[in-house]
Amino acid sequence: MRIRAAVLHEPGAPVAVEEVELDPPKEHEVLVRVAAAGVCHSDVRFADGELGPDRWPMVLGHEGAGVVEAVGAGVTHVAPGDRVALCFVPACRACRQCLAGRPNLCEPAGKASFRGTLLDGTSRLRLADGTALQHCLMTACFAERAAVAGAGVVPLPDGIPLWQAALLGCGVVTGIGAVRNTAQVQPGETVCVIGCGGVGLQVVAGARLARAARIIAVDRDSAKLEIALRRGATDAVDASAEDPRKAVKRLSDGGVDHAFEVIGRPETIRLAWDVLRPGATAVVVGLAPKGVEVSLPAIEFLSEKSIKGCFYGSSDVAAELPQIAALVADGRLELGDVVSHFAGLEGINEALDRLRRGEGARTVVVLDSELAGTPPRQGAQSRSS
Repeated sequence: MRIRAAVLHEPGAPVAVEEVELDPPKEHEVLVRVAAAGVCHSDVRFADGELGPDRWPMVLGHEGAGVVEAVGAGVTHVAPGDRVALCFVPACRACRQCLAGRPNLCEPAGKASFRGTLLDGTSRLRLADGTALQHCLMTACFAERAAVAGAGVVPLPDGIPLWQAALLGCGVVTGIGAVRNTAQVQPGETVCVIGCGGVGLQVVAGARLARAARIIAVDRDSAKLEIALRRGATDAVDASAEDPRKAVKRLSDGGVDHAFEVIGRPETIRLAWDVLRPGATAVVVGLAPKGVEVSLPAIEFLSEKSIKGCFYGSSDVAAELPQIAALVADGRLELGDVVSHFAGLEGINEALDRLRRGEGARTVVVLDSELAGTPPRQGAQSRSS
């Protein structure tokens, strides 16, 4: 079928919204009519060519939700008409990493993701001239429809609008999983969150759910800090107005138990390290460009400080996303408050530019306003919170 999609033809150039060909789903695959998709900083990294060579031409987008339209042979956990969130690591459940309890690091999924294909090594997307298009993180949901691996869709409960559910499959699972799984924050501990964009705000919410005693949010944007305080942060540090190292150490009586870096820059990763107390841990959630390196003072390892990487919240998304959706349904987790802008497909370049400038939290791209259930006065129009 022919669909409209956001295509990255080459890094650094504007993303083009155009018609492309989408083939039907094969065995163990699903066709989803996309209702809405979130614009994540990882999309900027792809668009700017910062994640390595040969990652184009590509249909962008990896955080979304929609309705199943068709299923291939062997798919039994969803059926046409089901509401689903998209998961960009469709775990095989049989490789070394999956069997070790790390399905977020699934080896076949990782290889396909780097190739820009689905799990069988081929693409379902083509330009009008027949040129194969890569699937961004096996999802490619900046498009009216997406063909994805069967394990790449997770059924949703009723009651969560799809424009909100679109955030679950990346930002929410990543942020809450970083707290719950990677860091394993315990009640009464102290937390610092550096970077309060779409994912960082979910880390704040995760720390609140974990009953951290003190949650210190750090950012340069006062609007983001205000949202962080509403989501459970106990303190806000404006890094443009004061030295964040001194401020965090003052607020935490010398250092925090856990620091989460959610930007992907060497200087903020180092900041996360510097605000730790002895024996504490920094978790790097932010995605840094390929080739970027970080320097740490080796002598400080004597204090038993440590630093950990985090991919996809160290989560088993198929199991944990429904649990998080239940928190939303119970009123314990708000999703919509992190959305600073709505846009149509043609607004993706503007959304990417906002992320480059560090403005706003999450933009939600509305592909189908009726399915998305977007607040009526917002529709597919951009807004600021």
